[in-house]
Amino acid sequence: MKTEKLENLEPVWRQRFLPIRTNADNPVVARMWDFEDGFRDAWHVHDEAQLIYVTRGVARALTPNSIWTLAPFQAIWMPPGMLHELHAIGDVTARTAYVDAAIATEFRVWTQCRVVQVGQLLDALVVALAVSAGDSDARRAELALPLFLFELQRALPALSGTLPLPDDRRLRAVCEQLLLCPENNETIDVWGARVGASTRTLARLFRDETGLSFGQWRQQLRLVEAVARLALGTPVATVAAELGYQSPSAFTSMFRKALGTSPQRYLRSRDNT
Repeated sequence: MKTEKLENLEPVWRQRFLPIRTNADNPVVARMWDFEDGFRDAWHVHDEAQLIYVTRGVARALTPNSIWTLAPFQAIWMPPGMLHELHAIGDVTARTAYVDAAIATEFRVWTQCRVVQVGQLLDALVVALAVSAGDSDARRAELALPLFLFELQRALPALSGTLPLPDDRRLRAVCEQLLLCPENNETIDVWGARVGASTRTLARLFRDETGLSFGQWRQQLRLVEAVARLALGTPVATVAAELGYQSPSAFTSMFRKALGTSPQRYLRSRDNT
């Protein structure tokens, strides 16, 4: 669905969701949920900003121009009014915090989508705010709030997870097919002939609209797919074969170059976050 169509439907999506009702006295509302594999939170927007992450399973967040695949304790920050959709990959335990738009502006939290690592303290603060929202301990929430905002601002960026999406119809057709078959190893020349664009034109469009070359975009697609499958417990050798690599060692080499560590160590580091 094109961006302009999503924007035209924004009022409809707003009507489907009750407001979170954050305000100056209650500027952050935190919640925790469990979702089954395949759950889909269809396209919608919030007046508030939103931080969302999972502690179990994998989440996939979509906006009109990007896809994010989030392993445990990788969070996405959505600024106020951002159209988005969420998918559960595997059984998911999710945590989220809605932040009043005025507070987000006051504390200069990001105005664009951003993927960050959730450390132990930030996670504990989200839990504390969620628990406090359900009882009379207003003082606890009052004390936790400024520390939550402080920890949010200093959260480190995540090294993986973002996959930009183009607007050009020819490029979009290529990307959509690769999303369905990330193991596809056909060259950019083959794809150009298939969608009616020269190799040079297609290469330029990839650079202009995604900031990546064709090869880099396909590798990033495979990387985010790999993170999702590894987090669900799929063996490294199986992931390598499913994503079109000739051997587990070739896959591991790509993974290490992109993320600075092997798949096994990456998963252990996520478990210890």
